[in-house]
Amino acid sequence: MPQYHKLGQIPHKRHTQFRKPDGKLYSEQLFSTEGFSSHYSLLYHCHPPTEIVKVDEPYSVMPHVAEEKMLKHRSFQGFSIKPESDYLKSRKPVLVNNDVHISLAAPQHSTKDYFYKNADADELLFVHEGSGILHSQYGMLEFGYGDYLVIPRGTIYQLEFFNTDNRLFIVESFSPIRFPKRYLSHYGQLLENAPFCERDIRQPQHLETVDQAGDFTILIKKKGIMYPIHYGHHPFDVVGWDGCEYPYAFSIHDFEPITGRVHQPPPVHQTFEGNNFVVCSFCPRLFDYHPLAVPAPYNHSNIDSDEVLYYVDGDFMSRKHVTRGMITLHPAGIPHGPHPGAVEKSIGAKETKELAVMVDTFHPLQITREALDIEDQQYVMSWAE
Repeated sequence: MPQYHKLGQIPHKRHTQFRKPDGKLYSEQLFSTEGFSSHYSLLYHCHPPTEIVKVDEPYSVMPHVAEEKMLKHRSFQGFSIKPESDYLKSRKPVLVNNDVHISLAAPQHSTKDYFYKNADADELLFVHEGSGILHSQYGMLEFGYGDYLVIPRGTIYQLEFFNTDNRLFIVESFSPIRFPKRYLSHYGQLLENAPFCERDIRQPQHLETVDQAGDFTILIKKKGIMYPIHYGHHPFDVVGWDGCEYPYAFSIHDFEPITGRVHQPPPVHQTFEGNNFVVCSFCPRLFDYHPLAVPAPYNHSNIDSDEVLYYVDGDFMSRKHVTRGMITLHPAGIPHGPHPGAVEKSIGAKETKELAVMVDTFHPLQITREALDIEDQQYVMSWAE
């Protein structure tokens, strides 16, 4: 949970009169999660956020599942996803289940003609290449290489990119994305032994108040359907807000790896969690320092979870032929581990420069048509080399 934050003008007490200079009331909006039982923010608009003036025909954006069931190690070349001009059209789901959708995107241009709202899922955008600004009702949030952008469901936003070379790894979660419970005190503060702290969380700044009438299209995704809804005033007409629910950024470069005398299990790399999945960050770190330590990960069986690894940068001592943007899927039910020769090669190594994002799901993932288009068919036999 991000800490309490506020920007702009807000009244002394919530749910009380808050008037414009001309005497008219600002319009208060409660932005809450899990009904009224969890985090929330209060936003104050120049105009009611309910002024719908037109509704266009909805259209489907459901993932096209190609394989619902399988038991085979898979690999996909993520950078083979072709760049597209439009942000939303560039998003290609590759691995999906009822808890989480994992997508790749290579958008070339900023979102200018519409605003976007995911009404179903929290979004976690990992920025592999590119930089820019996330614009929302909460203000501006600059991002760059290695940033995780956590965008709560229902947030209206636009992405401004500074250039055309952008690569995103996107996790949509149908439950709230949280920090791991074991990192938090009973009252929500990140503990001293957590691998990051509140200082590492970047909050929105420079609130943009756009008091403008017109025709503003918000593309709202709900249950796999995109609904184009037009509003009579700019959605960023917020003069102030406060609370604990808002978009924020956290850089993978600010994650502090936990190391030990012998090899540490993957949970020490955990960064976020949702219902039935976790997200981990593998960062440059010193290797194990027991005199007989084996730095390479041991063979392990994913009995309860599918493991997805997205390779970002660096050298990976446990695997051959790794490319930037490569995705591996190791499904529950069969063991996997280092490639032949990797274990002996790792002995005596002092550190790793690898950078990767891992998503472990506790329900099986399904493979989409887009994933099959970028699959390395030979990967499953790579342990026989």
